[in-house]
Amino acid sequence: MELFLFFSLILFIIGCFGMFLSRKHLIIVLISLELMLLSININFIIYSVLLDDILGQIYAIMLLAIAAAETAIGLAILVIYYRLRGGISIDLMCLLKS
Repeated sequence: MELFLFFSLILFIIGCFGMFLSRKHLIIVLISLELMLLSININFIIYSVLLDDILGQIYAIMLLAIAAAETAIGLAILVIYYRLRGGISIDLMCLLKS
């Protein structure tokens, strides 16, 4: 069990580094967010098995559904933004504020 928790921690740390270190590429930020959500799902499932309770697995399935919806909406916004502006750099996102 400790090996899986360590694996989940490593995934979360990689996701955090990807989120904060590559602030210029929006796709990498979305992938890092998904990696962080996946590590949370692994924790839910590990503790569900450890405590012999199904509630953690139900939370993991619900979180997967929410993450899939978030990814679909985010990628749709990216495609539309790329068609309008010709790039998906986060530096260009300042134009959306006006």
